Amino acid sequence: MNPFNLTVEQLQAKARAIRRRIILLNANSPAGGHTGADLSQVEILTALYFRLLNCAPERTEESTRDIYIQSKGHAVGGYYCVLAEAGYFPEEWLPTYQHADSHLPGHPVKHKTPGVELNTGALGHGLPVAVGIAIAAKKDASARKVFVVTGDGELAEGSNWEAALVAAHYGLDNLIIINDKNKLQLAGATSEIMNTDPLAEKWRAFGLNVTECAGNDMQSVVDTLENLPANGKPNVIIANTEKGFGISFIQSKAEWHHRVPIGDEITLALEELKDE
Repeated sequence: MNPFNLTVEQLQAKARAIRRRIILLNANSPAGGHTGADLSQVEILTALYFRLLNCAPERTEESTRDIYIQSKGHAVGGYYCVLAEAGYFPEEWLPTYQHADSHLPGHPVKHKTPGVELNTGALGHGLPVAVGIAIAAKKDASARKVFVVTGDGELAEGSNWEAALVAAHYGLDNLIIINDKNKLQLAGATSEIMNTDPLAEKWRAFGLNVTECAGNDMQSVVDTLENLPANGKPNVIIANTEKGFGISFIQSKAEWHHRVPIGDEITLALEELKDE
């Protein structure tokens, strides 16, 4: 059971608060950040941690808790902001992001950060591990579900498609894969760097259910997560998002893969993210 179980309206307000945290977190980092990638996944992570996931800070060792894996590890800044908002570690840690001896390094590290389930960052690792956890849960007859968020560029890694074969073969209906399809990777458009389309057809060909949603629309995200097919197959959600969503001068701009807000950009971004 999720300890928050927020309404869609409450989730929308929470997402705005998390975006404000992301701006300040990245602006204060001495080693840069991945502002665009952090922002595109906010609705997904907010819906999971504040409504869907059967987990809580005081239950991180519970064997039946749901597992979330941030496979797109470069977007760790947004992940940290969600974990702090959900109470997994003190909010006072956020300004230490990527500072020396911080609990919040530039990619997820399990032994450093409470709430992190897997070290990620090298692309293509998260989904294979998620598949292994889902197989173990099946063997234990556990009600545990395993959620994993992958990025666009990550799907060029063959390890993901090997994992998909295994997931379908073993009927891992306890596995939910969410593609944060923001259509940009590193320095340009995914369609130009390594085109993955037609993506839905690829997943279906591997034997998985595929559902698409508007990944930056909270109602669409919640409705999709709560109404997935239950037919003995793993589920893939293609969440159509925009990199940098929520801030006009960051949204859909490839250069914000590595950029962080500075100077007046911080003020302008926070102004756009004021509560409605």
